[in-house]
Amino acid sequence: MKHTDIKEIFDAPKFGEEVTVCGWVRTSRDSKNVAFIELNDGTSLKHLQIVLDKANGIEFPDEAFKLGASLKVVGKVVEGRDSVPEINAAEVTVLGVCPPDYPLQKKRHTLEFLRTMPHLRTRTNTFNAVLRVRSVLAASIHEYFQSHNYVYLNTPLITGSDCEGAGEMFQVTTIGYSDKYKNAEEYYADDFFGKRAGLSVSGQLEGEMGALAMGKIYTFGPSFRAENSNTPKHLAEFWHVEPEVAFAELPDVIEIAEDMLKFVIGAVLDKCPKEMEFFDKHFEEGLIDRLKDLISHDFATCTYTEAIKLLKESGESFVYPVEWGVDLQTEHERYISEKVFKRAVFVTDYPKEIKSFYMKQNPDGKTVAAVDLLVPGVGEIIGGSEREADYDKLVAAMNERKMNLDLYSDYLDLRKYGSVPHGGFGLGFERLIMYVTGVQNIRDVILFPRTVGSIR
Repeated sequence: MKHTDIKEIFDAPKFGEEVTVCGWVRTSRDSKNVAFIELNDGTSLKHLQIVLDKANGIEFPDEAFKLGASLKVVGKVVEGRDSVPEINAAEVTVLGVCPPDYPLQKKRHTLEFLRTMPHLRTRTNTFNAVLRVRSVLAASIHEYFQSHNYVYLNTPLITGSDCEGAGEMFQVTTIGYSDKYKNAEEYYADDFFGKRAGLSVSGQLEGEMGALAMGKIYTFGPSFRAENSNTPKHLAEFWHVEPEVAFAELPDVIEIAEDMLKFVIGAVLDKCPKEMEFFDKHFEEGLIDRLKDLISHDFATCTYTEAIKLLKESGESFVYPVEWGVDLQTEHERYISEKVFKRAVFVTDYPKEIKSFYMKQNPDGKTVAAVDLLVPGVGEIIGGSEREADYDKLVAAMNERKMNLDLYSDYLDLRKYGSVPHGGFGLGFERLIMYVTGVQNIRDVILFPRTVGSIR
């Protein structure tokens, strides 16, 4: 049906003009002579006030005042208090009634309560703001890479190899449970692909194949991790941004990551001012200033070895003890970014034992050309590296991990036929949204969170 978005009413009000608007009732007030309904159609964080003047003799259905009901309103745009546009209603049609058991009766609900109704929580102010910021972030990511000559690739979601070499993959099968096979080899041979298959944990390996032909590519799609992790930072299904760049070394990867992050955060601050004010007020006081400060300064850089030294000399009592060779935990990452550098910091050159097989081996024989970006309030938000371009070194790293080289024959071929220095990184999209909004749980920045024991 023809109607005007509520956002357009606020952005460019045409006072005196008759319009048709649609939306859901957020609040209503009724009195003897006049009634008010606040309507929201999802295009604006702010609700549009509908004024129903009973002196005009127009009848309005009782169902129009029920919280959650959907309406079509025809009326004139008028100037309300503080010059805010509102609608003097001439006609109100109830499109969908809403009974008294509508769950969103109160103005404020806990995020934990809202997780029990993912199909309705999108109607709240919080998720109105979260999803709009998410949309703008996604668009700005595409804008950044497209404007820098990257090619957008769609890598497979079903794969026969594990990018991380960790084995934490969801199995893809058409057979399901069966006791007719003697062993796994027989089972997989009879399955759809004739071999073991799983949901991809990353599009990086395929992305490298694209980069070593197209020069610069990026992927932006879902990844799946079957980790039994029930933390505020983990999802079984999340969205992943992964650029890969040929003729690039670790300093180039770092430069791209910083430039991209500053661009997309700047875009959100510019395009979502009302939403960011909402998050600043209700989720993290000083959020906007924090983000402005982040993008106005150069990010710091230190090596893993330097970070371990800083942590050991800090005098802090960490839950996880710190020694050279351990993987940094969130408490360590936040201390480095929040207390030591007080800004975003790239940590480079990690021990090879705690990083993936494909990372370029440094001359010291102990570390690899890896990089993690740590940001205040969250910890790690980007992980990347220069990739190992030497065939023999890559094979040796894979053999050390007892990996099946046959599963990676195509990947190894890239090092045989015109290999070049190249690198890239992965950005967890939901973690970026958490950082930008101040929302503390990753389940609250995605439409339908998939976690251990939960697939509603």
